[in-house]
Amino acid sequence: MTAVAPAQPAAAAAPGTAPFFAVRDIHAYYGESYIVQGVSLEVHHGEILALLGRNGAGKTSTLRTIARVDNPVLRAGEIWLDGKPLHRMKAFEASRAGIQLVPEDRRIIQGLTVEENLTLAQVSPGQGWDLERIYSHFPRLAERRRQEGVTLSGGEQQMLAIARALARDIKLLLLDEPYEGLAPVIVQEIERILNEIKAQGITTIIVEQNAIAALRLADRAVILDTGEVAFTGAAADVLADQDLRKQYLAV
Repeated sequence: MTAVAPAQPAAAAAPGTAPFFAVRDIHAYYGESYIVQGVSLEVHHGEILALLGRNGAGKTSTLRTIARVDNPVLRAGEIWLDGKPLHRMKAFEASRAGIQLVPEDRRIIQGLTVEENLTLAQVSPGQGWDLERIYSHFPRLAERRRQEGVTLSGGEQQMLAIARALARDIKLLLLDEPYEGLAPVIVQEIERILNEIKAQGITTIIVEQNAIAALRLADRAVILDTGEVAFTGAAADVLADQDLRKQYLAV
Protein backbone atom coordinates (compact mmCIF):
# COMPACT_ATOMS: atom_id res chain seq x y z
CA MET A 1 0.00 0.00 0.00
CA THR A 2 1.20 3.48 -0.79
CA ALA A 3 2.28 5.32 2.33
CA VAL A 4 -0.15 8.00 3.39
CA ALA A 5 1.42 11.44 3.50
CA PRO A 6 1.09 13.10 6.91
CA ALA A 7 -0.38 16.52 7.23
CA GLN A 8 2.17 19.11 6.20
CA PRO A 9 2.14 22.90 6.49
CA ALA A 10 0.87 24.65 3.39
CA ALA A 11 3.47 26.08 1.04
CA ALA A 12 5.09 29.07 2.63
CA ALA A 13 4.35 32.53 1.37
CA ALA A 14 7.20 34.66 0.09
CA PRO A 15 9.53 35.90 2.84
CA GLY A 16 8.07 38.88 4.66
CA THR A 17 4.54 38.29 3.37
CA ALA A 18 1.51 36.64 4.92
CA PRO A 19 -0.74 34.18 3.07
CA PHE A 20 -3.93 35.64 1.60
CA PHE A 21 -6.05 33.42 3.85
CA ALA A 22 -4.93 31.43 6.87
CA VAL A 23 -6.56 29.33 9.57
CA ARG A 24 -4.37 28.84 12.62
CA ASP A 25 -5.14 25.99 15.02
CA ILE A 26 -8.90 26.60 15.31
CA HIS A 27 -11.03 24.73 17.83
CA ALA A 28 -14.83 24.91 17.55
CA TYR A 29 -17.77 23.37 19.41
CA TYR A 30 -21.46 22.68 19.02
CA GLY A 31 -22.45 23.03 22.67
CA GLU A 32 -19.99 20.75 24.43
CA SER A 33 -19.33 18.63 21.33
CA TYR A 34 -15.74 19.19 20.17
CA ILE A 35 -16.09 19.31 16.38
CA VAL A 36 -13.13 21.18 14.88
CA GLN A 37 -9.96 20.03 16.61
CA GLY A 38 -6.99 22.20 15.82
CA VAL A 39 -7.43 22.69 12.07
CA SER A 40 -4.83 24.80 10.26
CA LEU A 41 -4.71 25.61 6.55
CA GLU A 42 -3.63 28.28 4.10
CA VAL A 43 -5.01 29.42 0.75
CA HIS A 44 -3.08 31.66 -1.60
CA HIS A 45 -4.70 34.39 -3.66
CA GLY A 46 -6.58 32.96 -6.65
CA GLU A 47 -6.17 29.37 -5.47
CA ILE A 48 -8.89 26.76 -5.03
CA LEU A 49 -8.63 24.48 -2.01
CA ALA A 50 -10.70 21.28 -1.76
CA LEU A 51 -11.61 20.56 1.87
CA LEU A 52 -12.41 16.86 1.92
CA GLY A 53 -13.22 13.98 4.26
CA ARG A 54 -15.84 11.39 5.08
CA ASN A 55 -19.25 12.32 6.48
CA GLY A 56 -18.78 13.69 9.97
CA ALA A 57 -15.13 14.61 9.42
CA GLY A 58 -15.80 18.27 10.27
CA LYS A 59 -15.73 19.82 6.79
CA THR A 60 -18.94 21.87 6.98
CA SER A 61 -18.22 22.80 10.59
CA THR A 62 -14.82 24.15 9.54
CA LEU A 63 -16.42 26.12 6.70
CA ARG A 64 -19.07 27.56 9.04
CA THR A 65 -16.40 28.47 11.59
CA ILE A 66 -14.47 30.34 8.90
CA ALA A 67 -17.65 32.22 7.90
CA ARG A 68 -18.18 33.13 11.59
CA VAL A 69 -21.76 31.90 11.75
CA ASP A 70 -23.30 31.37 15.18
CA ASN A 71 -22.66 27.63 15.28
CA PRO A 72 -20.20 26.08 15.76
CA VAL A 73 -18.61 28.39 18.34
CA LEU A 74 -14.94 29.21 17.87
CA ARG A 75 -13.19 28.85 21.23
CA ALA A 76 -9.53 29.07 20.19
CA GLY A 77 -7.38 29.82 17.18
CA GLU A 78 -7.12 32.52 14.55
CA ILE A 79 -8.61 33.13 11.09
CA TRP A 80 -7.00 35.75 8.83
CA LEU A 81 -8.20 37.08 5.48
CA ASP A 82 -5.97 39.52 3.65
CA GLY A 83 -4.58 40.75 6.96
CA LYS A 84 -7.97 41.03 8.69
CA PRO A 85 -8.67 39.02 11.89
CA LEU A 86 -11.93 37.19 11.11
CA HIS A 87 -11.73 35.35 14.44
CA ARG A 88 -12.63 38.65 16.12
CA MET A 89 -15.64 39.26 13.88
CA LYS A 90 -19.31 38.34 13.80
CA ALA A 91 -20.82 36.81 10.66
CA PHE A 92 -22.01 40.12 9.16
CA GLU A 93 -18.60 41.68 9.75
CA ALA A 94 -16.84 38.72 8.11
CA SER A 95 -19.19 39.07 5.14
CA ARG A 96 -18.32 42.76 4.82
CA ALA A 97 -14.64 41.78 4.99
CA GLY A 98 -15.12 39.61 1.91
CA ILE A 99 -16.13 36.12 3.12
CA GLN A 100 -19.06 34.79 1.09
CA LEU A 101 -20.56 31.42 2.06
CA VAL A 102 -22.79 29.45 -0.30
CA PRO A 103 -24.49 26.99 2.10
CA GLU A 104 -25.73 23.57 1.12
CA ASP A 105 -29.39 24.65 1.46
CA ARG A 106 -28.78 27.69 -0.85
CA ARG A 107 -31.23 29.95 1.05
CA ILE A 108 -32.91 31.54 -1.94
CA ILE A 109 -35.28 34.28 -0.74
CA GLN A 110 -38.92 33.34 -1.28
CA GLY A 111 -41.08 35.84 -3.11
CA LEU A 112 -38.20 37.47 -4.97
CA THR A 113 -37.28 36.97 -8.61
CA VAL A 114 -33.82 35.89 -9.73
CA GLU A 115 -32.88 39.49 -10.46
CA GLU A 116 -34.30 40.74 -7.16
CA ASN A 117 -32.25 38.13 -5.27
CA LEU A 118 -29.15 39.38 -7.06
CA THR A 119 -29.96 43.06 -6.64
CA LEU A 120 -30.59 42.62 -2.92
CA ALA A 121 -27.18 40.99 -2.57
CA GLN A 122 -25.49 44.09 -3.96
CA VAL A 123 -25.46 45.91 -0.65
CA SER A 124 -22.21 47.65 -1.62
CA PRO A 125 -22.77 48.94 -5.17
CA GLY A 126 -19.73 48.72 -7.37
CA GLN A 127 -17.95 46.22 -5.11
CA GLY A 128 -19.22 42.88 -6.38
CA TRP A 129 -20.07 41.67 -9.88
CA ASP A 130 -22.73 43.75 -11.62
CA LEU A 131 -25.74 42.14 -13.30
CA GLU A 132 -24.23 42.28 -16.77
CA ARG A 133 -21.15 40.39 -15.65
CA ILE A 134 -23.22 37.86 -13.71
CA TYR A 135 -25.52 37.16 -16.64
CA SER A 136 -22.56 36.73 -18.99
CA HIS A 137 -21.29 33.87 -16.81
CA PHE A 138 -24.74 32.53 -15.86
CA PRO A 139 -26.83 32.63 -19.08
CA ARG A 140 -29.54 30.43 -17.53
CA LEU A 141 -30.11 33.07 -14.87
CA ALA A 142 -30.35 35.74 -17.55
CA GLU A 143 -33.10 33.72 -19.23
CA ARG A 144 -34.98 33.36 -15.93
CA ARG A 145 -34.32 36.80 -14.44
CA ARG A 146 -38.06 37.49 -13.97
CA GLN A 147 -38.82 34.06 -12.48
CA GLU A 148 -39.23 33.60 -8.72
CA GLY A 149 -35.98 32.19 -7.39
CA VAL A 150 -37.48 29.38 -5.32
CA THR A 151 -39.27 27.97 -8.40
CA LEU A 152 -35.98 27.29 -10.22
CA SER A 153 -34.62 23.78 -10.58
CA GLY A 154 -32.08 22.61 -7.99
CA GLY A 155 -29.17 23.27 -10.33
CA GLU A 156 -30.46 26.72 -11.23
CA GLN A 157 -30.92 27.56 -7.56
CA GLN A 158 -27.30 26.55 -7.00
CA MET A 159 -26.25 28.87 -9.82
CA LEU A 160 -28.28 31.67 -8.24
CA ALA A 161 -26.71 31.06 -4.83
CA ILE A 162 -23.20 31.25 -6.32
CA ALA A 163 -24.07 34.31 -8.41
CA ARG A 164 -25.53 36.02 -5.34
CA ALA A 165 -22.22 35.52 -3.50
CA LEU A 166 -20.33 37.04 -6.44
CA ALA A 167 -22.67 40.05 -6.40
CA ARG A 168 -21.22 41.01 -3.03
CA ASP A 169 -17.77 42.37 -2.25
CA ILE A 170 -15.99 39.01 -2.42
CA LYS A 171 -12.48 38.01 -1.45
CA LEU A 172 -13.02 34.37 -0.46
CA LEU A 173 -15.79 32.11 -1.78
CA LEU A 174 -16.85 29.21 0.46
CA LEU A 175 -18.85 26.48 -1.30
CA ASP A 176 -20.60 23.82 0.79
CA GLU A 177 -21.63 20.78 -1.29
CA PRO A 178 -22.34 22.65 -4.56
CA TYR A 179 -23.05 19.38 -6.43
CA GLU A 180 -25.35 17.88 -3.80
CA GLY A 181 -28.50 16.31 -5.30
CA LEU A 182 -27.78 17.47 -8.84
CA ALA A 183 -27.98 15.35 -11.99
CA PRO A 184 -24.62 14.65 -13.71
CA VAL A 185 -25.40 16.99 -16.60
CA ILE A 186 -26.11 19.83 -14.15
CA VAL A 187 -22.94 19.00 -12.19
CA GLN A 188 -21.04 19.52 -15.44
CA GLU A 189 -22.68 22.93 -15.86
CA ILE A 190 -21.77 23.93 -12.29
CA GLU A 191 -18.22 22.71 -12.92
CA ARG A 192 -18.05 24.92 -16.01
CA ILE A 193 -19.13 27.93 -13.95
CA LEU A 194 -16.66 27.18 -11.18
CA ASN A 195 -13.84 26.86 -13.71
CA GLU A 196 -14.82 30.27 -15.09
CA ILE A 197 -14.77 31.67 -11.55
CA LYS A 198 -11.33 30.11 -11.07
CA ALA A 199 -10.16 31.82 -14.27
CA GLN A 200 -11.31 35.12 -12.75
CA GLY A 201 -8.81 34.59 -9.93
CA ILE A 202 -11.36 34.25 -7.13
CA THR A 203 -9.95 32.47 -4.09
CA THR A 204 -12.19 29.53 -3.17
CA ILE A 205 -12.60 26.75 -0.62
CA ILE A 206 -14.91 23.93 -1.73
CA VAL A 207 -16.40 21.24 0.51
CA GLU A 208 -17.79 18.43 -1.60
CA GLN A 209 -18.66 14.74 -1.15
CA ASN A 210 -17.96 14.25 -4.87
CA ALA A 211 -14.25 14.26 -4.09
CA ILE A 212 -13.07 13.46 -7.60
CA ALA A 213 -14.96 16.41 -9.08
CA ALA A 214 -13.64 18.74 -6.37
CA LEU A 215 -10.06 17.53 -6.87
CA ARG A 216 -10.26 18.09 -10.62
CA LEU A 217 -11.17 21.71 -9.91
CA ALA A 218 -8.78 22.39 -7.02
CA ASP A 219 -5.11 23.33 -6.85
CA ARG A 220 -4.58 21.83 -3.41
CA ALA A 221 -6.45 19.62 -0.96
CA VAL A 222 -6.83 19.34 2.79
CA ILE A 223 -8.34 16.11 4.11
CA LEU A 224 -10.02 16.08 7.52
CA ASP A 225 -10.50 13.04 9.71
CA THR A 226 -12.68 13.39 12.84
CA GLY A 227 -12.09 17.12 13.08
CA GLU A 228 -8.33 17.07 12.48
CA VAL A 229 -6.14 17.60 9.43
CA ALA A 230 -4.97 14.22 8.11
CA PHE A 231 -3.40 15.37 4.83
CA THR A 232 -2.33 18.57 3.10
CA GLY A 233 -0.96 18.54 -0.42
CA ALA A 234 -1.54 19.00 -4.12
CA ALA A 235 -4.95 18.00 -5.43
CA ALA A 236 -3.22 16.10 -8.25
CA ASP A 237 -1.39 13.98 -5.67
CA VAL A 238 -4.68 12.93 -4.07
CA LEU A 239 -6.14 12.09 -7.48
CA ALA A 240 -3.11 9.93 -8.22
CA ASP A 241 -3.10 8.10 -4.86
CA GLN A 242 -5.93 5.58 -4.76
CA ASP A 243 -4.87 4.19 -1.38
CA LEU A 244 -5.01 7.65 0.19
CA ARG A 245 -8.48 8.22 -1.23
CA LYS A 246 -9.73 4.85 0.01
CA GLN A 247 -8.38 5.46 3.50
CA TYR A 248 -9.88 8.91 3.99
CA LEU A 249 -12.49 9.44 1.27
CA ALA A 250 -13.75 5.96 0.41
CA VAL A 251 -13.37 6.68 -3.32
